[in-house]
Amino acid sequence: MTELAEKKCRPCEGGVEPLTRDAAQALMKKLAPEWQLAGDAKSIRRELRFRDFYRTMSFVNAVAHIANLEDHHPDLEIGYDYCRITFTTHAIRGLSENDFICAAKIDRIPTR
Repeated sequence: MTELAEKKCRPCEGGVEPLTRDAAQALMKKLAPEWQLAGDAKSIRRELRFRDFYRTMSFVNAVAHIANLEDHHPDLEIGYDYCRITFTTHAIRGLSENDFICAAKIDRIPTR
């Protein structure tokens, strides 16, 4: 996890191929086990549960901070006591290393 979390996202405006399923599966091993690779290998997703709205929003704000620093933004689904995070690189319609870098950084956010 540390290796990816120490990296910085690079701008991706398209023109590169998305990661292959094998490459994505190799990077999945460097993330918390709660992350899931989509069946089509074009996104990764994690769901977190919290005790209450305050804790959920505190976590979401930390995710937003990381996303803005990295200039790589996830899709978020938020409710009273949950947050679902989905990463994909929209410009290439699949996964890039940036998705895994941000996921690794999010894994460092305390959730309890």
